[in-house]
Amino acid sequence: MKRSLLLIVALSYFFACSCIAKINDLRSLPQPKIDLIHIEKQKRRMTLFFDNNKSKSYRIALGFSPQGPKLMEGDGKTPEGVYSITYKNPQSQFYRSLKLSYPTPQDWQRAKRLGQNPGSNIMIHGLGEFYRAGKWHVLKDWTLGCIAVTNEEMDEIYRLVDVGTKVKISP
Repeated sequence: MKRSLLLIVALSYFFACSCIAKINDLRSLPQPKIDLIHIEKQKRRMTLFFDNNKSKSYRIALGFSPQGPKLMEGDGKTPEGVYSITYKNPQSQFYRSLKLSYPTPQDWQRAKRLGQNPGSNIMIHGLGEFYRAGKWHVLKDWTLGCIAVTNEEMDEIYRLVDVGTKVKISP
């Protein structure tokens, strides 16, 4: 009886170790890269897509005056339109960041008609020194026009997104 029980325990331990090893193997597999980031300003939501399939969504904070498209530097608005990721910064002031291709030629023209500078350096970024706010950072739009997520979420997004990824920002 003791020998049977010992055999069962040993086999159970071996099986559990094998399962853990398989899970770790799956975690180390390369993740599919995201091919579209869709930001819905009104819903305060950013969704990542791979091959036209929704991969993951995040709650976001926007510029401190988010209604309408960004018109000029300092207006606190988050741009609207189609952009792309142009640069990945692993040591941003706001933890990590993904730079958007804002301003486009159309953004420049709109600002020029108003006699203004369109601004620049619009990013998807983490919280930086505000990391303690965690998921509560979405209770108030606080950026200068960027899109903010928690540092933990930014780790995941940073890993899944490459330079050149399309970014669509809807009102």
